[in-house]
Formats: sequence, structure tokens, C-alpha cells
Amino acid sequence: MTKPGARRTTLSQSLGRLRLQLTAWYVGTFFAILALLGIGMFASITWRFDSELDASLREATRELIRVARLRDTSAVGGAGALFDPVRDVRIPERVLYLADTLGNGDGPPLDEWLRELARNAARRGQVNTVHRAGSERLLRAHAQAFGLPNAGTRVAIAVADEIELEDRYASLIAAFGAAAIAAVVLVAVGGWLLARKSTRPVEEAVAHMRRFMADAAHEFRTPLAVARARAEVALQRPRAPQEYEEVLRGIERETTRLGRLVEDLLILARADAGERPIERQRVFLDDIALDAAEAARAIADRKCVRLEVSDFEEAPVHADPGLLRQLVMILLDNAIKFTPPSRLVRVQVISGPTRVGLTVADEGTGIQREHLPHVFERFYRGDPSRTRVDAAVNDLSGGAGLGLSIAQWIVDEHGGTIAIESEPGTGTRVSVQFPAMANVPMSSS
Repeated sequence: MTKPGARRTTLSQSLGRLRLQLTAWYVGTFFAILALLGIGMFASITWRFDSELDASLREATRELIRVARLRDTSAVGGAGALFDPVRDVRIPERVLYLADTLGNGDGPPLDEWLRELARNAARRGQVNTVHRAGSERLLRAHAQAFGLPNAGTRVAIAVADEIELEDRYASLIAAFGAAAIAAVVLVAVGGWLLARKSTRPVEEAVAHMRRFMADAAHEFRTPLAVARARAEVALQRPRAPQEYEEVLRGIERETTRLGRLVEDLLILARADAGERPIERQRVFLDDIALDAAEAARAIADRKCVRLEVSDFEEAPVHADPGLLRQLVMILLDNAIKFTPPSRLVRVQVISGPTRVGLTVADEGTGIQREHLPHVFERFYRGDPSRTRVDAAVNDLSGGAGLGLSIAQWIVDEHGGTIAIESEPGTGTRVSVQFPAMANVPMSSS
């Protein structure tokens, strides 16, 4: 059999793995986005760089052509008198050549790839090319053919070292890489924190479920154990009919308590699942409270508790009358149950322009201050040993601690608020407020 501590350890390990997986997903997704962004940015920069470089090479060849035509126009004696335009044109980081249609340069012999480029340009008009010179140089060139009146068809060539120019973007790439690494680290940390925050509701829900199951098992076990014990004692020997009748009445009380517990659990289960329909209609809170008070008077009389109805004002609300009556009964049950004999329980209904209020005040045992924030929790006991030391947090439903949870659900479903004020030994005051009839929509859910 697996021990509770081992189960908690297994759950913690499972949640730890879940956090790591969520963090890995966050980091992986962000890294993929960064990679796509980096590839896109690099491709965009490369395309933009190549486009601007090609444009600058075309501009360089046009400048070379312009100067060559000027020199040709001013030449005397034909092409032999043509001045060297390559020597006259100086463009930073660009190397210029002037060749004929066969690829022969006007100066020193051209490399073979430049000669081939000149021949292609002579045939096509203009040509772009990329040439790798060695392992570390990448040359980009543009060649354009043009005609001269005194020298015939010539080819202007402009060359740039693409690798050397791309080195200027190394700082940009390095900065982007450093920023990407920092971003991944931040996402990893943020992802871990977000994963912890995301799994916290799961941990709380599991802890709540375990506590709920343990409390429910305890509440079921008590009446069942009492009923079984009574039956076993009655069967140990023959008894008089009156004794059997007393045993059966005791069993009936325990099964009644068990039935109330099951009914309350069913209400809360349906409420959590959203399966409890709420039929809203125009009702008067004062009428419902008065009817519930009359029903609870028999309980108060049996316990010798004085039940006083005062300050009843006409209070129309848009609510489910059945749930509203159940709410009032829960509050009256609690007040009567924990009020000593001869003490007072007072019920009031007050109507305002925007809110209507119900107040149930008693002169009972009160609730310790440290327990007040927890009184609406299911099966809450003010004592770790699960005894009824602080009985004021329980309800009439067999003392299971479900009544106030149901009361809060009813109030929340009707858009109201519920608050409890209490002083030990002095009494408890429960205040409920609902929107007035003019402030709620006329609809049913």
C-alpha cells in the first residue's frame, strides 16, 4: 500500500517534471521564434546589402562610362588618343576596369573571370556576377557594354569585395546574438516562474481535493460507525421491543444525518459543475425570510432560544426562491444551534435604493478571530484534531461544515455578498446583501 508521504513525493516530482517541460516548451518556442526572426533579419539584411551593392556597382560603371565618353569626345586622332578614364575615376572601395568586347583591358591583362564577364556583357548588354577569389574573398562585379564614336564598343566593369564590406555587419550580428542569448536566459527564468505559477492552481486543487475526500470520508464514517455499533449492540442478545425501538430511532437519526450530508455534497458538486439550474424570478426577501423564520421557530422553541423578527422592510429581489429560503434556513440553523438557551436570535431585512440586506445575529458562543477567514471552507474545523471545539463554524446539517459553503455559493450566484462578524462569548452577526430589483436584469438561468 502506498503511503501518503510517498504519494505527496510522487505528486511533487510529477509537478516538477511538468514545470521543467513547460519551461522547455517556453524556451524552445521562444528560441524557434528567435531563430526564425534571426534568419529573416539576416536574409533581409543580405538582400538589402546585395541590392545596394549592385546599385552602387551600376552607378560606378555609369560614372566610368560618362568619363570615357567625355574623353572620347575630346580625343584627337581617334581611339589611340583616348585618355585613360580608369585612372581619372576614383570611387572608394571599388575597382574599375575598361575592356573591349574580347575581354582585353586597356591596361594590364585582366583575370580570366573578368575577361569572361566582359565578353558576356558585350553580348547581353550588362551582367552581374559573383566570383570567389581564394577562401576568404568574395568579389561582386557589374559589367555594362557601351559604345564610343571613336573607339567602338567597350565594356565598363566595377568590382567590390563583398566579404570585406560584410565585415561591417559583424558587430550588428554579434549584438543580435548577444541579445538573443540574454533573451533566451530571461525567457528560461520567466518560463520557470510562469510554470510554477501555472501549476500552483493544480497543486492547490489537488490539496483541496485530498482534504475534501479525507473530510468527506470522516463525516461519512462517523454516522455509519454509530449506526453499525448500535445495530451490533442490539443483536448481541434478545431485547425488549422498546429497546429495539430506541436502537432503530438512533439508527434513523444517523442515517438522516448521513442523508443530509449526501444531499449537501450533491448540491456543492452540482454547483461546482454548473449543473444546478437557477430559476430567477421576482420575489420578496422579507416574505422568504419571514417564512423561514416561522419554520425555524420550532427548532428555537425546542432549544429554548428566543427568535425575534424585527425591521422587516419590503425587499424585492430577482432570485431563485428555493435557494433563497435555503440560505435563510442555513443561517438560522447555525444561529439557533450555537446559541445557549434563553439567549436571542434576531432576523432583520432592510431595503435600500441599490441593495437589500438580510441580517441574522445571535448571542451565541461566537467564533475565534483566527477561524473567521475559513468559516466558508468546506468541512472546516477550527481544530486540527477534527473535534468540535469551535462548533460555531459548523451547521445543522449533521455538523459537517457544509452549510456556510452552500450559503456562500447561493449568495455568489445571485451577485450578492456575505460577511460574518463575531466575538467569542458575545455572539455572531451574518450580513447578506443582494442587488435591489431595479439593479438586476430580468432573466433566468
